[in-house]
Amino acid sequence: MNYQIEPVGFVTAARKDVTDDYWGLTEATITLAEGFGQDALAGLDEYSHVEVVFLFHRVGDDSISRGARHPRGNPAWPKVGIFAQRAKNRPNRIGCTICPILRVEGNNLIVKELDAVDGTPVLDLKPVVAEFLPRNEIRQPEWSKEVMARYWLPGK
Repeated sequence: MNYQIEPVGFVTAARKDVTDDYWGLTEATITLAEGFGQDALAGLDEYSHVEVVFLFHRVGDDSISRGARHPRGNPAWPKVGIFAQRAKNRPNRIGCTICPILRVEGNNLIVKELDAVDGTPVLDLKPVVAEFLPRNEIRQPEWSKEVMARYWLPGK
């Protein structure tokens, strides 16, 4: 079964290169796609955070992983399935990040710490509601903490 998804917006960001780390303090603007009025963002600025669902549009078919691999190709980390990591080489190329909302300006949503490059298609925006966050302690393997050690540091 196939589905067709149209972007609800596009990212404008200073960051043009796809790299793994240093996404902290980055700012990005999500401009709604044609057909959406600015009223589609009405009330979103009352929330502190938004979950941005986007497409890793620059990942080629030859890079897609459907099995297990070492995160970031590092043999020091265990080989784990693609669904046990947040890599961009996912079968459907879908990414999601929870971002602080800086402001809404017309049909533009300005956020911080969106790990998507300039031109990225945005598939959906969802306000972050505490009741949808984990209701108990989060558990994760040590290697994943190592992967993320520099991810949210300020850019170089």
